[in-house]
Amino acid sequence: MAKIYHKVDKIFLGIVLALVFIGVVMFTSASLGILAKNPAKFYNVISSQFIFGIGGGLIAIYCALRIPYKFWRQYSLPLFIISILVTTLVYVPGVGFSHGGASRWINIFGISIQPVEFLKIGFIIYFAGWLSWAKDRVKDVKYSILPLFVLLGIIATILVNQPDTKSLILITVTAVVMLFVSGVPWKHLLSIVGVALIAFAILITFKPYLKERVLTFIDPSRDSAGSSYQLQQSLIAAGSGGIFGRGLGQSIQKFNFLPEPQGDSIFAVVGEEMGFVGSTVLIGLFVAFALRGYRIAYRAPDPFSKLLVIGIITLLTAQSFMNMASIVGVFPLTGVPLVFISHGGTALLLSLGMVGIVLNISKHQKN
Repeated sequence: MAKIYHKVDKIFLGIVLALVFIGVVMFTSASLGILAKNPAKFYNVISSQFIFGIGGGLIAIYCALRIPYKFWRQYSLPLFIISILVTTLVYVPGVGFSHGGASRWINIFGISIQPVEFLKIGFIIYFAGWLSWAKDRVKDVKYSILPLFVLLGIIATILVNQPDTKSLILITVTAVVMLFVSGVPWKHLLSIVGVALIAFAILITFKPYLKERVLTFIDPSRDSAGSSYQLQQSLIAAGSGGIFGRGLGQSIQKFNFLPEPQGDSIFAVVGEEMGFVGSTVLIGLFVAFALRGYRIAYRAPDPFSKLLVIGIITLLTAQSFMNMASIVGVFPLTGVPLVFISHGGTALLLSLGMVGIVLNISKHQKN
């Protein structure tokens, strides 16, 4: 076991372990709000996070360190197809189920799984393989922009009806960054951004829940008992923490006011209990995570591994900052979990699995 970790980037590993430790502490604290209301649900949430999420995640890291990273390129297309098929299971009666008006989960042997997490990594692996195969031809739209539009079209068809617009946005942002690193001209990248903005404007027109979120972002006070409720309660929680916070476990908002304090709103609990200082430390760790991850990508041994790390780090970082920004009102509420911190066994397991892939590639860094 020790030999597996001998050559990995220890600084990157240390940053991830620090984030996971903070996640364990803050998740446990935030979940006390559930304990006060429903002890049985508290047990289910805790066991899902710690046994399936962290326990499974550690196994995923171990496996990712044992599997040669070139394996992912060799089987990138089958893995992407499998991830697509698994994600479509949410529409299969008896397998997929709904929660809060969204159909994003499947039940396998009594275990609740959110399959879009598999789709995210499946897309990154396949797109990294495609771009590394295309090489200099990525400057031609036939080998970069058009394939991406096809892939995003397939993904959008599956996700928009769940609905899961946030994951589609994250995948699009990740793809644009991967294209940029591949050397795609700026005018082509701007065309993607333009098309994405138009598509989002159309979605807002036809999806009332998206329109409500945008209007709430523009005017957080417009519907304090409805669409603005979560944002207002999050701001109250974060603001009441002051500089140093109320103290670990001392959040008031998590008991009766914050929706999903152990999930989407957990950064508000961090702000209330740990204050501005604690929140800044957490943000700083995510910045360090991104910078160290991109350093590993810069020193990666080949184009595929470089793009794979870029995709993973971009996805996890963008998701984290999307969550934190939405909680403090500088980005529309999205419902994405805070990586390594929020409730979500599938997300945590696969996030740690992706970390394992990055650590594996870090063993082969060029000097």
